[in-house]
Amino acid sequence: MIRLENLTKTYLSSGREVHALAGVNMTVREGEVFGIIGRSGAGKSTLIRMLNLLEHPTSGKVWLQGRDITPLSEAELRQVRRGIGMVFQHFNLLRSRTVLDNVRFPLKLAGLPKNEQLERAREVLSLVGLSDQAAKHPGQLSGGQQQRVGIARALANHPHLLLCDEATSALDPETTQSVLRLLRDINAKLGLTIVMITHGMDVIRAACDRVAVIDAGRIAESGDVMDVFLHPQHEVTQSLLSESGMDAEGWRALADTTTGRLIRLSFRGEATAQPMLSRISRELGLDLSILHGTVGRIKETPYGQLVVAAQGGEQALAQLPGHFEAIGVRFEVLRA
Repeated sequence: MIRLENLTKTYLSSGREVHALAGVNMTVREGEVFGIIGRSGAGKSTLIRMLNLLEHPTSGKVWLQGRDITPLSEAELRQVRRGIGMVFQHFNLLRSRTVLDNVRFPLKLAGLPKNEQLERAREVLSLVGLSDQAAKHPGQLSGGQQQRVGIARALANHPHLLLCDEATSALDPETTQSVLRLLRDINAKLGLTIVMITHGMDVIRAACDRVAVIDAGRIAESGDVMDVFLHPQHEVTQSLLSESGMDAEGWRALADTTTGRLIRLSFRGEATAQPMLSRISRELGLDLSILHGTVGRIKETPYGQLVVAAQGGEQALAQLPGHFEAIGVRFEVLRA
């Protein structure tokens, strides 16, 4: 769906160059929910505005559905943008217009007949669960409902790509989860490609298939959410995970207080609920102590990661990798 090729963006501030983006290469697959996460000032908002060329790169190319859109004229870009919906952090609704008229607005700009505008607006309001709110004004709605109106408006023109710029940052945790469930449902029902900018690891975990971590204008690492969360390579990813309560390195604080071999076990799917430690401990005659662990869900898939101290005979310890790998658990030795 999207390919960014050596993308850079440089601003001039107080007589000096500031590099908002520095050689970004990234791909987003058709039909996936792709997350871009980073701290404030990392360049993520600049990056998402490059995807529809609301900001133009200093150098590099933006490919959309196999077409380089960077050299297009403004008139040509307006046509391209009709296929791209955008959801904003602060909703950006027209306060003096009804919910229905807010959703109709992009269709009116596109020149659709009024009856078609009304039909499509009611259709997408039904999709986001707000059919009964059509006659109200934004000020009469909760924050979550207002964001649903923003999502309906973004879907009005039948986009093939939806860009969400911190779409849940202004919402409370419960409402955030409700909006994320809605976006997952839209992705599943419509096959719509969604790109989400966020600073929250919980948003990535709940909604995204793949993720890119951006730091100082560069992609620090990227990949499947499960792989990046369970095996972070870059220190900024490790730091973001730690702040969200998913500290993959928290075991180090206890490492010096225990003896034995330290191992990390990573698992997903059905293996998450299996009593693997007690069973293997009995089979091999080993003492297994859990030093650190995380169990949860990434989208709809259960996952877990444990750091375990294993003590016992060398022959039994040598059999551990095979036992875990036989049940689909990734096995890593942290300390021999």
